[in-house]
Amino acid sequence: MPDRRTVALVTLGCARNEVDSEELAGRLAADGWQLVPDATDADVAVVNTCGFVEAAKKDSVDALLEAGDLKSSGRTQAVVAVGCMAERYGKELAEALPEADGVLGFDDYTDISERLQTILSGGVHTPHVPRDRRKLLPISPAERQDSGVALPGHGEAPHSVPADLPDGLAPASGPRAPLRRRLETSPVASVKLASGCDRRCTFCAIPSFRGSFVSRRPADVLGETRWLAGQGVKEIMLVSENNTSYGKDLGDIRLLETLLPELAAVEGIERVRVSYLQPAELRPGLIDVLAGTENVAPYFDLSFQHAAPTVLRAMRRFGDTERFWELLETIRAKAPQAGVRSNFIVGFPGEREADFAELERFLTGARLDAIGVFGYSDEDGTEAAGYADKLAPEAVAERLAHLTPLAEELTAQRAEERVGERLSVLVESVDADEGVLGRAAHQAPETDGQVRLTGPGCAGLTPGRMVEAKALAAEGVDLVAEPATVEEASP
Repeated sequence: MPDRRTVALVTLGCARNEVDSEELAGRLAADGWQLVPDATDADVAVVNTCGFVEAAKKDSVDALLEAGDLKSSGRTQAVVAVGCMAERYGKELAEALPEADGVLGFDDYTDISERLQTILSGGVHTPHVPRDRRKLLPISPAERQDSGVALPGHGEAPHSVPADLPDGLAPASGPRAPLRRRLETSPVASVKLASGCDRRCTFCAIPSFRGSFVSRRPADVLGETRWLAGQGVKEIMLVSENNTSYGKDLGDIRLLETLLPELAAVEGIERVRVSYLQPAELRPGLIDVLAGTENVAPYFDLSFQHAAPTVLRAMRRFGDTERFWELLETIRAKAPQAGVRSNFIVGFPGEREADFAELERFLTGARLDAIGVFGYSDEDGTEAAGYADKLAPEAVAERLAHLTPLAEELTAQRAEERVGERLSVLVESVDADEGVLGRAAHQAPETDGQVRLTGPGCAGLTPGRMVEAKALAAEGVDLVAEPATVEEASP
């Protein structure tokens, strides 16, 4: 019997890409492919690319080139690009990067097995010519459900799926859901709440290649969460381009407020986290649910981007320092230990010294747990790329170099404020050298720091355990904490 075809998925970019990779993994496993973790052991290396900003695109190209090198030194016979960069550039990427044997867009995902087999057999799959995916869906959100447009993370399971699927492989949420195969054993997993975005921020190209906003149905999200719980997942993170818009195309803009308690009640799930919230759309009722629902993390990933009104308007966004501070005060009045993170762009076209100073003023008073700072760069197809009053690259770099250490100092101060707090820590790894590492409710995976547990209470801890602990010290944005005794942990 010939060896099974082997495939490795290399994922770059955000948590949404991670979900898409697990959908592709599920489809391939259902069609007989053997999934391997290392591209050196694979017949085909599939690189799920990121196309958001220039640095991410460079990382994606580097990953494709690195995988291409394996064709002359190992088992790998083909390298295939998928994901946002492949969707965004299509034929252009294929022509510029001959090391990639195939460039597949989102429309190819449901037929991924057939596409890879064609490429592996020496055939050619013609890469697509990119198009604005917003134009594929109706303007009215209410008419977008069941449109037939390819939406990674939304597609139906193949009809040929056998009833007795291999271990760890299942229709994630019933007949409407894609197959999903976990690619790691972490006790944390992302769940896609929606795809696309209806906002028109002048610096962002994502809607053009991810399309307009489309919610997944609550039953699908719940079913997938139950399946993940059965796979040992303890925390789910809801991801999309804009979670605050969830439900608007299903006839209920407050649907997330209803869904969150149901997700938190799923047996085996100990924490639900929501990412990607738009400040201008953050409703009082949603704040209440996020701040006061058991097993829902009081965590607010708020996309501020700037604080100076003139810059925000040029970005086609809303708000200012005082309004943002007021929002943060409202959140902390309801959940004093709430975690808050945000990202900011410096050097946006037209940003004056006074605007930059206003951003500093906001950050100094905001007490954010995590801050991402990025220097502006033109993105193909965005409105801001055509703005005339651009700052010199040297000026952007200078402002980035100034604000980055300030952000690090401010987040370290915020961590110091948390010393003495009681934390619920999800253990994520136990290592002889690094010890016991986990995350508290105010820390999202990979972006917001971690908690190092210490002391005799660490004996016997394993990944997936939720531990009550007391913060003893801060190390930058990270915390050192000691597990509570049984008596201390009791109400």
